[in-house]
Formats: sequence, structure tokens, C-alpha cells
Amino acid sequence: MPEPQKSDAKPGDTTPDDAQSGPRPIRFDRLTWKRFTIAISRFTTSDVGGRAKWMIVGLVVFLLALNGLNVVNSYVGRDFITAITQRDRPGFVRYALLYVAVFGASTFVGVIHRFVEERLGLLWRTWLTDRLLHSYLDHFTYYRLSDQLRANGEIDNPDQRISEDVRSFTSTTLSFVLLILNGTLTAIAFSGVLWAISRTLFLVAIAYAGIGSFLTVVFGYRLVGLNYAQLDREADFRADLVHTRANAEALALSQNEPSVLRRLERHLEALVSNFRRITSVNRNLGFFTEGYNYMIQIIPALIVGPLYMRGDVEFGVVTQSAMAFSQLLGAFSLIVTQFQSISSFTAVIARLGSLGEAIEESEAASSLSHATCEHGDLLVDCPICLARRVGESQRPGITTREEEGRLEYHDLTLKTPQEDRLLLKDLSVAIPPKTRVRIIGPNNPAKLALFRATAGLWETGSGHIIRPPPYRILFLPERPYLPPGTLHDILREPRPGAEITDEQIEKLADALDLDGVVDRVGLDAEVDWASALSLGEQQCVAVARLVLAEPQFAFLERPHTTLTPEQVAAMLDLLNERAITYVTLDDRELELDRYDAVLELGAGGAWEWRPAREEKKA
Repeated sequence: MPEPQKSDAKPGDTTPDDAQSGPRPIRFDRLTWKRFTIAISRFTTSDVGGRAKWMIVGLVVFLLALNGLNVVNSYVGRDFITAITQRDRPGFVRYALLYVAVFGASTFVGVIHRFVEERLGLLWRTWLTDRLLHSYLDHFTYYRLSDQLRANGEIDNPDQRISEDVRSFTSTTLSFVLLILNGTLTAIAFSGVLWAISRTLFLVAIAYAGIGSFLTVVFGYRLVGLNYAQLDREADFRADLVHTRANAEALALSQNEPSVLRRLERHLEALVSNFRRITSVNRNLGFFTEGYNYMIQIIPALIVGPLYMRGDVEFGVVTQSAMAFSQLLGAFSLIVTQFQSISSFTAVIARLGSLGEAIEESEAASSLSHATCEHGDLLVDCPICLARRVGESQRPGITTREEEGRLEYHDLTLKTPQEDRLLLKDLSVAIPPKTRVRIIGPNNPAKLALFRATAGLWETGSGHIIRPPPYRILFLPERPYLPPGTLHDILREPRPGAEITDEQIEKLADALDLDGVVDRVGLDAEVDWASALSLGEQQCVAVARLVLAEPQFAFLERPHTTLTPEQVAAMLDLLNERAITYVTLDDRELELDRYDAVLELGAGGAWEWRPAREEKKA
């Protein structure tokens, strides 16, 4: 994670130490600019970067064409107005037709320019969203970010950042880049026009834009932090509404609506309170920017009007100067005209940047814990390689190596994440294939920690784990989870490309007493599994999914919680038939003949490994 930014808040600013609704001290600083440039660089060098560069070249060509047409339009407009004042009918008709031709060309170029800009924005959004989704769902990043959220609240609402913030970032970035490029070309094109009309007017335009930009920043600097906070407030409110809908049945049964309503009202009050602050700043900023824009209309006439009255210029020059002044000032006044958008955009960059950095840090930690050094050992075992790559201060705690057919723990110590309390000390056990193991004992937190550490979800502690690669070791949690999709999709998913027939599914459904589920929902219907199936039925489907995947090892967390003794027995028989080595966390399993070894976890990190036959004698 990036280091916390130091706040340079002025008196009266809202800081993180203020009330809950106060914004974070976000600024468009060096870190924001770095995040912005990195995002653009990665896109232009990506696999779609070549196509994107050609589209950017096209946009630049269209901008050059538009600015050229605008300059031509200023001269055509000047001569058209002059022809009217001089009652020159042939000139009036000629310049009117030329006017229409220039308008038509500008319309065509403008529409194509907008079309290419939108397609480029869509290409960028698709690429960036897909990249974030892959990173978010790889290496349990989504799980680690949830832990981090609970720990410090810094990376909140990643769903909103991936969906809405990416959309806003890509479209707004293109708009701003093109605005800056167009402003530069406009400034170059119309500086000559305005200089030829009046040097005084040219200098006034530069001074007016500079003073206006400075005062805009002074009046509106608080908008950046407020907009950042508003995005969070809106996301928090929406997340609670989604949670209410997702848990509608449980909420109705518990009759806990008043508590949910109070929470929703707190979130609503927080977002409304923050938005009030935004409207107050916008009000003060609006007084200045509205007056600033109105003055643009009269300044050229105040300077060029006397020249026309003295007969130094034609009347058409007055209208031309107004257009040139407006165009040049618009190019120089992007901060004034776009400050509210810039403030929102800065907040989006900060949110996406911090999310990207957190994802990269999570991926780096995961890859480091699984990495081997150039000597073929775990990276953590080689002090020289480890120091060269990450430094001694960043030594990973629990390291994991993937190897077919092996499930081993070496000097594994597990601790609680926050209390730093010892759960398991120096566990060194190898579980050979076809060795069925029960994990028992009074230390339930240690059992759950071992379950999660084996899955790669527990990082607090030290030691080494050797385990099979994904899909060769599967985990059956106590609370079942079924991904969206049909039964066909769910049961075939763990083995992509595997040919699992309906006959196999029906045979397995019969063994697990799932016939009623198949008859009720079918194999090809998408339903809400949480509401369509009971917990026991969901767990049976999860068991069927595991059995069809045929992993080398299976970890089972308290299967008796959701399954009947008969269903547990049927599950273990199926695993035995397929030579799947299973490890069960459950003290209530009494059929000891189904196990070969027992691992007992006691208080204070103690553990004992013994054959199951000793358990039978006891």
C-alpha cells in the first residue's frame, strides 16, 4: 500500500480526524500524477495498445482539422458580417455559402471525432476492467482485500472502483487529454489571429485566464477531498441496500428491520451531509466562474470597439475578435471551466490507484510465498536470494510450494491476525496419499486456521506448506457456496474440459440423495441457489462437485453441520471409491474405521499425531 499522504489542510478543512462524514485529504499531487501516467503507459503498451495508438493518431488528425476549420470560420464570419454592413449582396451570398460549407465540414469531422473517442474509451475500459478482474480474482486477492478492509478501512468498496470508477476514469481521461490537446492547438491557432487584431487584447486574455485559474483553485480546492468522500458514502449506502436484498428471508424471519433501517438512515445522512458541503463549495465557486464567463463576452468589445469607432478596423473584426478571444480564453481557462470535473477525476484516480497498488501488493505477497529461488528451494529458505529480491524485513511468514501428490507441513506455526495469540506451534506432519485423517481436539481456532492456511488464506505465522496445485486439492467449507449458473455448469466447473455425462451426474445424485433437487430444478436452469435449496441440499451439490472433480486431496470442514450422518457416510464412501485422500475437521465423527490417522490440536499450540487404531482402543 502507498504511504499515507500528509495533509496540508488549511484551517476550516475537514480531516480524517473530524466527524465520520468528513472527507479524506486528497490532492492532485505528485502521487496522483504518477498513478495517472502509469495507467496511460500500461494501456498504450498493452496487447491492445497498437490499435489504441492508431485511434489516438486519428483523434489528433481530427483535432487539427477542427481547429483549422475554426480559424477559417473566424475569417469567413468576419467577411460575412462585413458584407452585411457594406450591403454587398454578391459577397453576402458567397460568404453565406462558404459559411454553410465550413459548418458542414466541421459537423462531419466533429461527429467522427466523437465516435472514435467513444470507441477508444470503450476499448480502454474493457481492457482495464478485464485486467482488474483477473488480478482481483487471482491469488485470493478479493479475500485479502476484504481482510485489509476490516483491518484499516482503506480499500473499501472495490466493486464500485472496478465498475463505476473505471468507467469514469477512462471516459474522463480521454476527455481531459483531448481537451488539453485541443486547448493547445486552439491557443496556437488563435494566438496569431488575436495578436494580429490587437496585442493588448492578446495580453489581456493571458492575464485574465491566469488570474481566473488561480482564484478557481483557491475557491474550489476542497472539492477534491469532498468528491472522494462522496463516492465512498454513495457506495456504502448502496452496499447496505444490496445486503438487505441478498438477506431478505433472514431479515424477515429475524424481524430486525428497525436496526437495518437505522443503519441505512445513517449512511443516507452521511452522504447527504457530505453533499451539502459539496454544494456549498460549488456555490462559492459558481459566483466566481459565472461572472468570469460573462465577462468574456464584453472584454473584446471594450478593447476592439474603440478601434472600429476610430475607423482602424472593419466591423467584422469586432465579431472576429470576440470569437478569437473566446476560443483563446477557453484554451487557457481549462482549470476554470473544468475544475469541478477535475476534482471528481482526481478522486477517481486516487481510488483506482490505491486499489491497483493494493492488488499488486497482494499478488506480490502471494507469488513471494509460493516462489522458489534459483537453487530450486523455497525463496524463504535461501537468505541470499531472499535478501536480494525483497530484503530481510519483508520475509514472508507462511510459504507454500505446490507439488503433485504431497501434503506436508514443516515447522508450521499459526497465530491470530490481531491478537498475535499462538494457535499452533511447529507442526511437522506429512499426509501421504490415501491416508485419511481426522483433525480433532478442543482448539477449534487452530483447526480453522490450519484449514485456511492449507487453502492459502491464512498468512499470520511461519513455516512451510507443501500441497498439490489448484484443482488437485479442494476444500469443502462448513457453509456451502454454489457459484451462479446451472447445475451442469457447477458440477463441471472444477474440471474444465472434462467430459462429465448426465448419467454420471444422475448416479452421483442418487448416491447423495439429490434426486429431488435434480427433478425440482433440472440440470440446465439458473436459479438462486440460496433460496431454492436448503443448506443441506446446497452442501450435497458442493460434495457432488468435489467428487466429480476427483482431486488428490479433499479438506472437509465440519461436514456434520449441514449433512446428516447418512449423507456424511455416503460422501466418505464416494471419496474412498475414487481414492481421494480426505482430511476432516469434525469431533463428532464416530466411524473411526473410515480414518487412518488422527491429528489432535490442543491448547497453547500443542499437537499430537497418532494412528487411528490407537483412537479405537481408547
